[in-house]
Amino acid sequence: MIDGQAPVEVFDEIDSTILEARRRAERGEVSPVWLIAKRQTAGRGRRGRAWTSHSGNLMATLLFATNQPPQQIALLGFATGVALAETIDAVIGAGAAQLKWPNDVFISGAKAAGIMLDSGAIGPEQTWVALAFGVNLADAPDNIDQKTICLRDVLPPDAPMPESLAFLAALRPKLEDWSARIVRDGFEPLRQAWMQRAYGLGQEARVVQGEQVVEGRIAGLSARGELELDTANGRRLIAAGDVFLPKAA
Repeated sequence: MIDGQAPVEVFDEIDSTILEARRRAERGEVSPVWLIAKRQTAGRGRRGRAWTSHSGNLMATLLFATNQPPQQIALLGFATGVALAETIDAVIGAGAAQLKWPNDVFISGAKAAGIMLDSGAIGPEQTWVALAFGVNLADAPDNIDQKTICLRDVLPPDAPMPESLAFLAALRPKLEDWSARIVRDGFEPLRQAWMQRAYGLGQEARVVQGEQVVEGRIAGLSARGELELDTANGRRLIAAGDVFLPKAA
């Protein structure tokens, strides 16, 4: 699904790379391209939340078109999570990065990166996709609903800080590989790789779905990417929601 030759465009300042991707898609401009911001003035995350943008961090959106079905497109969030975790591990050490369902990368119990997907129909058999993510390389925001961390926080004082475009260059082949494996091998290899890094596995959790709250123990990831939650009334498959782990360190 992902073109390894997609060019990179860098903006000194923009409202949001994912908003720019949507604008281009709505104009019919869907050639694959990476949109990178040094600073965002109106970044947004899941469910319309503000996406805080700090200088030195990576703020990226990949715009492209695909004829893959929506179920496979949705799996790109998991592919991006695994690719980000692998890239972060290469910087700070193997096994450091974990994955919190549905779309966060954690280090030492705090959020280091977030992922979001946007998409829309082009025609009867084609979809435009904007795959967006932010990685806290140099600075961690402190105005969101969970603890945050950046790579600078966990690197030795004399270690070089990864520059955003260099981090993207290291990430791209990993993301391209996992994307290709979804098409070639289905979700199971990716599901297994994600599960090996699952944050909160076996822990008690609250899943907030609008006004509804579901409580249980995180059991795993289903074959369709749902969160498996063992509740007092049996196993529930959660397709969407915000996960909170009250007892997490």
